[in-house]
Amino acid sequence: MKTLLETACAALLFAGVAGVAHAGDISLEHPWSRAAPKGAPVGAGYVTLKNGGAAADKLISATADVAGRVEIHEMTMDNGVMKMRPVNGLEIPAGKSVELKPGGYHIMFMQLKKPLVAGETVKSVLTFEKAGAVPVEFKIEAMNAGAAGMPGHKGH
Repeated sequence: MKTLLETACAALLFAGVAGVAHAGDISLEHPWSRAAPKGAPVGAGYVTLKNGGAAADKLISATADVAGRVEIHEMTMDNGVMKMRPVNGLEIPAGKSVELKPGGYHIMFMQLKKPLVAGETVKSVLTFEKAGAVPVEFKIEAMNAGAAGMPGHKGH
């Protein structure tokens, strides 16, 4: 019985492999990352955060197995110059979705411990004020996946 329970818990822990993770009113859809060349100090994670509840929730932190540090970042344009900055949490309004995507909000994997290789995954935990800790796996896609690149990460 104990082995069955442990197996069931492990299966639930990494439900993000199937592309959707869920806790409370929050669901995470299509978690993905881009491959990064060997020696790259950073990488990024993207995901759609959906709040099916009647009250707002807030993404407050993240961790990842491949990173020494993880931050929530926002990329913006200011007078034609792309700027990136860490944010102190990200609100997900009630009944709405927030998309973390290239050129916008994203999860910044810093101090990479190993290269991000296409076909592998990044095991991560996103923590929300109300929903709590949500385990998720970001599927690493090819370097050219997604929208516009993310310049400015070289110095992280």
